[in-house]
Amino acid sequence: MSLGIRPFARGLHDLGSGGYAWIQPDGGWGWSNAGLIVSQGEALLVDTLFDVPLTADMLKAMRAAEPAAKDIGTLVNTHANGDHCNGNELVADAEIISSLATADELANDSPERLAEMMRRAPEMGEVGEFFQYCFSDFDFENIQQTLPTRTFEGQLELRCGDKAVSLKQVGPCHTQGDILVHVPDDRLMFTGDILFIEGHPILWVGPVGNWIDACDHMLGLDLDMIVPGHGPITDHRGVRAVRDYLVYVRDEARKRYDAGLSAYDAAMDISLTDFDSWGDAERIVVNVATLYREFGAREAPEVGEVFALMAKIHKARR
Repeated sequence: MSLGIRPFARGLHDLGSGGYAWIQPDGGWGWSNAGLIVSQGEALLVDTLFDVPLTADMLKAMRAAEPAAKDIGTLVNTHANGDHCNGNELVADAEIISSLATADELANDSPERLAEMMRRAPEMGEVGEFFQYCFSDFDFENIQQTLPTRTFEGQLELRCGDKAVSLKQVGPCHTQGDILVHVPDDRLMFTGDILFIEGHPILWVGPVGNWIDACDHMLGLDLDMIVPGHGPITDHRGVRAVRDYLVYVRDEARKRYDAGLSAYDAAMDISLTDFDSWGDAERIVVNVATLYREFGAREAPEVGEVFALMAKIHKARR
């Protein structure tokens, strides 16, 4: 059953009342969503995309739909993953807002790292093949990293024209500093990667309890439309589905941790039958590895090792 409430079509979706979503099927690795809020001649952008050409296409469509988007005054980066901020340079004149933790993550990373990994991919065997499978559609060369210029912790209240826009930090969970962007009067929310709809979420950081709490927070709000970080526009059904997934994987991983299975063996052993239609099932190994650390594992795979395990499980599950 689809969790989307609108056709999952690439491009700009007019949500009404000056709200827009930029949607990128199939929502898998790197194919992220973004948003635009417009009111009284002012424009606030929620996230950029994984590379400059993709971001340029999005901005062109937004500016054609809304004159205010020609001069975007505020950009909010929901978190530090490159598919939500690598296009920041195209709106460098805007005030760029993120959580403090996101700004710190960005300052300690660079788009050049992905560019170098893609250059080396042909020599990296199975892992390189997996990298190319995930990221070959994107152009990571010569991205000018453009960092946030304003940070906050906890909550920040903004205005875009006559609209109140509330930023709430719910990380660390997916990353160190995830935030939700809420437009209360329009019953609209942009979630960044707190929601992957019809795709497996990826728990890079944890703790998982923070992510479950974020879902509970959304479920307690009056929301008509929810724009996820990846996947089709959804409503509370999508939030519940992600919450159910996180609780299920947490509980199943705990059983296998207590039984002494390795993170990889646990990931292979956990049934994903109820999520057969969801993409990127290899992320289960990241989720289990992060949960194992949370449960107290002394040794946990590093990022490079995790990608090697994902490559292995991707091949095995296919």
